[in-house]
Amino acid sequence: MTTTRQKVLVLYLASSALDAKVVGWSSYDGTGETTPTTGDSDVPPYETGLEALKDGWRLFQASQLLPPQPGHEYDVSFLKHEFFFEKLI
Repeated sequence: MTTTRQKVLVLYLASSALDAKVVGWSSYDGTGETTPTTGDSDVPPYETGLEALKDGWRLFQASQLLPPQPGHEYDVSFLKHEFFFEKLI
């Protein structure tokens, strides 16, 4: 009997569009085959979120689009265009 495991890929994009450039990423491997860590590569796993979809990753969450509060348009904070993808192995 085989057990299904989940791989998770978090991509931060330059805008809310899936074809926008990846500006940050994290990955997690529930299969135990790899042990990725933050900062282990200078090259993103995909150039865009759309490329991840084309490679078989399933999109299961996108961040909510919230406008900046008046007077805070240029504040530095978290990366707000966050997309969660999964692959079931």
